[in-house]
Amino acid sequence: MLRTRVLSALVMAPLVVCAVLFLDNPVFSLLLGIILLAAAWEWSHLIPVRTVAARLAYTGAVAVLMWLLWRSGLETLIRPLLLVAFVWWLFALFWLSQPQFGVQATLSNYSLKMLAGALVILPAWAALSTLHASPERGPTVTLMLLMLVWLADIGAYFAGRRWGEKKLAPAISPGKTWEGVYGGLFSSLLFAAVAGGVYSHSLRWTLAFMTVSLLTAMFSVAGDLLESLMKRQSGVKDSGNLIPGHGGIFDRIDSLVAAAPMFLIGFLWLAL
Repeated sequence: MLRTRVLSALVMAPLVVCAVLFLDNPVFSLLLGIILLAAAWEWSHLIPVRTVAARLAYTGAVAVLMWLLWRSGLETLIRPLLLVAFVWWLFALFWLSQPQFGVQATLSNYSLKMLAGALVILPAWAALSTLHASPERGPTVTLMLLMLVWLADIGAYFAGRRWGEKKLAPAISPGKTWEGVYGGLFSSLLFAAVAGGVYSHSLRWTLAFMTVSLLTAMFSVAGDLLESLMKRQSGVKDSGNLIPGHGGIFDRIDSLVAAAPMFLIGFLWLAL
């Protein structure tokens, strides 16, 4: 299983890096939108929406909202969207503390999970598109975010396997441990120290960037746990089976969708 995961990552990572560094922002945003719409399709399965027609309708609704945001101008809407995302992820933390909340198959719970999908996907797409379009080396900063999330995931995986004992959220994801979280946070801080120094050559900016990166990594854990909660409540193992060794699209971006809006909030603060 680990070998398959590594091989898939070795294929995907260079493609993602090239897309971030070499695509114009409109093309990047379009490609990113397609990927996140695939994630919306998978999210509809986790709600769970049973029929293909209903899943298409849900994914189509997210696509329409994405298009409306783009047409209206992300640069004017991004700050309200980031505020919405921040409030949403605070609510998600409460939800994670009450894992039985939303478990029953009721209309109100279905509606909540449909709304949750939009609140997870749309701000993440808007944040990544805006970050990539930044005049201050946008593609480079976007790649820094991706590497931060990747290294946090890798650090958490290996630290959890080596030292993991104390369960993080056994009712949601029994395999995750606090030791894994600490490993992920340490990895993210180490990366932020190096990347921040190379990017800015300023100790003050680097220390602030390390703080932003630490908070971003913390929220990335919430994104991972939220998807785990959705999968547990819907009784599925993976969000999909598109990526060998990894599952679905959402299984690969669950941390990123939470991290992206928080990282952009921090980056805008750093620019003040």
